[in-house]
Amino acid sequence: MGKSFYHFLMKFRHPAPKDEISDFANHAYEDHSFPKNSSDYDEISNYLELNAHYLSGMRIFDHAWETYLFQEEKSI
Repeated sequence: MGKSFYHFLMKFRHPAPKDEISDFANHAYEDHSFPKNSSDYDEISNYLELNAHYLSGMRIFDHAWETYLFQEEKSI
């Protein structure tokens, strides 16, 4: 994979979040412990389950992850 998940997610940051992924991106940006260089689903998922009080549910991450995988496939 090319970009890390965090790098992909940052393109959704927005001063006034328009949706749950934008809100997730804004919070991940503020989370200095987020695994910024990882492209590993299990590592990021485990981190979020234990530390991301800002996510209302893991379905938001799962949706963002599916979008990430789709974008990565297109870039190959």
